[in-house]
Amino acid sequence: MSMNFVWIGIAIYVVIATIVAFLSKSGKQTTMESYFLSDRKLGGFVSTLSYSATTYSAFMLVGLAGLTYAGGVGALGFELIYLMGVSLVAFFGPRFWFVGKKYGYVTPYEMLGDRYQSKSVSVIVAIASSLFLIPYSAVQLSGIGYLLAGMTDGGISFTTGVLIATVLAIVFSYVAGIRSVAWTDALQALFMIVSATAIVLFVVYRLGGFSGFFGTLETELPDLLTVPGNGFFNIWTFLGLTIPWFFFSLSNPQVSQRLFMPDSLVSLRKMILGFMIFGLIYTLVAIMWGFSSAIAFPDLEKADLATPTLLGSDLVPPALALIVMIGIMAAAISTIDSILLTLSSVFARDVYGNISKESSDKSQLLVGKIVIPIIAVLAYLFAQMEMNLIAVLSVASSAGLLVTVPALIGTFFWKRGTAAGVNASVIITGLLVIYFELSGYKPFGIASGLWAISLSTIIFIVVSLMTKAPKEKANEFLSYLNSEMKNVYESNEKSLKKTG
Repeated sequence: MSMNFVWIGIAIYVVIATIVAFLSKSGKQTTMESYFLSDRKLGGFVSTLSYSATTYSAFMLVGLAGLTYAGGVGALGFELIYLMGVSLVAFFGPRFWFVGKKYGYVTPYEMLGDRYQSKSVSVIVAIASSLFLIPYSAVQLSGIGYLLAGMTDGGISFTTGVLIATVLAIVFSYVAGIRSVAWTDALQALFMIVSATAIVLFVVYRLGGFSGFFGTLETELPDLLTVPGNGFFNIWTFLGLTIPWFFFSLSNPQVSQRLFMPDSLVSLRKMILGFMIFGLIYTLVAIMWGFSSAIAFPDLEKADLATPTLLGSDLVPPALALIVMIGIMAAAISTIDSILLTLSSVFARDVYGNISKESSDKSQLLVGKIVIPIIAVLAYLFAQMEMNLIAVLSVASSAGLLVTVPALIGTFFWKRGTAAGVNASVIITGLLVIYFELSGYKPFGIASGLWAISLSTIIFIVVSLMTKAPKEKANEFLSYLNSEMKNVYESNEKSLKKTG
């Protein structure tokens, strides 16, 4: 594809997204709650699209397509298990929303620190999450780098693509905080789902229609239609990939923080239902991209080049390829800027806010804004390592974040949980995950994610039983929550009787 054509497409995207970001500004974002949570006033439609765009990033049309190219239909099972994990949002979402509104939590880790009555919990979990989320941010940057380099045959370098994404993420984060990010997310989500779906149908048509498409897979690439097929998706690899993804909606703070933002429970429900519909469609589209690339280009050097190579080929007219390219860029940038805002709020609220003796909401907001470009630069430097298989690296990051899941579940359901249990489980298991990922060591052939969730659960329970729990706070917290959830259930029962 012509490099000038690509630059024109990038310019159009930047102009439109920037205009939307500025138009989304409403008043002055002078508090942590307004800048990072949009004053908890996001409606259902914007919440749905923003949640979708934040979750479905470069991982999908670049990473999941690449995973399909490398391992076949097992990638579909892997992603469908993630969608099953969204049931956790349906279960935990109202609980996050209620306590966030009552206690004024800005981050999930502020909630943990208050529930377990320990500043150290907030600080330790915040630092641990940052260590694993920065590589995940780098994954999104790498996706754009691979995309632009692949579509222009290296005319736009990987580094240039990464730099463009980094700058845009910083700009959108600064314009109006989460409000500008949410509205640009909404625009980007609509654009990417419509464009990707339409164009993958066009590609399938060019490859012989659905009968010819699947007929070619069946006769020429049968391994891609079975599990373990070519051997990529053996049972332990599959579990190692899927377990972190199942808990993604709880473990990733840029996702769980969004549970504080809807303006009502009705908006929260709409967000969850809308996301599941969006996710199913986008999953099928990404899988079809991977299969299409496998049919057209069976000998690629890197699986992550599957989508860029397909878009840069004669199978896709340049104008249509450009539309999908912009959609993928939009998806990746929406995830990056969401992570930037979440990590900056986590650092300002949970680290600086608990360490500084003179911390105030105003000073926390200033610190949060200062660290946004710092986090972005760290992600940029990490992306320069050009690691292979974006999907695997994404899951590796999520495996590290699994160490926070037992503490989060305990927050809502176990009065006996303690700060010592949280800190021990996060520190010990987090260090083990880092060692496993850096060394490539898999004890008994089991991936780090499985060790993360198993060991962190055991350590959290054992250490909590050996230490003193904050009973007063636990009773207050859970009594309030149980009362609110009871009201929700009773209200739902009345509604069902009326409609029944």
